[in-house]
Amino acid sequence: MSEHNALPHSPHEMSGGIRIESAELRIISLPLITPFVISTGTMIGKTIPLLILKSGGLDGIAEGVMDPFPDYLEETIAGAMAFLREVLLPEIVGKRFRSPYELQAVLSPWRGNRMAKAMVEMAVWDLWAKSLNVPLQTVLGGVGDHVDVGVSLGIASIETTLERIDESLAQGYKRTKLKIRQGHDVKLVEAVRKQHPDIKLTVDANTGYGLSDLSIMQALDDFALDYIEQPLAFDDIHDHAKVQALLRTSICLDESIRTAVDARQALVAGAARVINIKVGRVGGFMEARAIHDVCAAFDAPVWCGGMLEAGIGRAHNIHLATLKNFTKPGDTSSASRYFLHDIVNEPLEAIDGQMAVPANGAGIGVTLNYDYLETVTQHRETV
Repeated sequence: MSEHNALPHSPHEMSGGIRIESAELRIISLPLITPFVISTGTMIGKTIPLLILKSGGLDGIAEGVMDPFPDYLEETIAGAMAFLREVLLPEIVGKRFRSPYELQAVLSPWRGNRMAKAMVEMAVWDLWAKSLNVPLQTVLGGVGDHVDVGVSLGIASIETTLERIDESLAQGYKRTKLKIRQGHDVKLVEAVRKQHPDIKLTVDANTGYGLSDLSIMQALDDFALDYIEQPLAFDDIHDHAKVQALLRTSICLDESIRTAVDARQALVAGAARVINIKVGRVGGFMEARAIHDVCAAFDAPVWCGGMLEAGIGRAHNIHLATLKNFTKPGDTSSASRYFLHDIVNEPLEAIDGQMAVPANGAGIGVTLNYDYLETVTQHRETV
């Protein structure tokens, strides 16, 4: 075990909680093996902010899921780095926390910026679990040694999509999600259903439709989809409720759900029957668990979405998905589908549609490959 991941010599060393000694921020860039196309654009590489918190010989690590430009939600990498550097990290470096729950006093005064807050909160959860010498899933309340996963297929020709589906089914993935957009929707799904009448199939519109497109969504209703993900605007609940009332197929909300209050309001209004939980989108594990619990109270299943994370973010997602109400396959497929090389030493690869919970040591159960990390780091600073 490297010095970056050494465990404390005795429980007494961490008995007073964790003291954040320093924080390191990096921006890394990883090329994608295949361009990933969705309704809002094409991604050929993934730029990822990385936070490493140090305490007593331990590292707590988290990725950020914001993009360089506000094309998913409003947060950007530049804004998040400034907020972390100038506001959040000065408030935690040099301070002692008995548990991640004590971060609320630091994070709650600031509005929005949930992705930046999630970086701090997730890194502290990792650090806290390591200080207790237990896996992250243990302190989150998860169970089991694996989670079911599916694939998310970017927009491509019908022929290419069918080939990709054949490949993913041969690898045992338990759900196929198709990205759709205006003009690339009903015919695509019809072709897939004709060739694969029985697979668990979903579509993700990434906010690309409006109420005027109701006929398209009603046409999709005929293909036995498990759900239609986020067809309308990123900040809408009201109109999703109108559409859901007219469809047999469940709507799944993603971008519209930032908080447990959002989830409750959406479920009460009938705007969705399924919720996609992305820990980075909602501000960290505390809010993710609250959303999970609200959905469970409404008997609404949840699943763990992905943001093309590298190995650190992917490991966090897997641990989250061990919570009881994550009953639908998530997006955390094999890292090798996206990257030639990952930033962690442990390969995160699905086998027969199941992803093992990372278990190399405590916390998130993966370790940074610092040699490779140096080659993909574009920016580095220490607080």
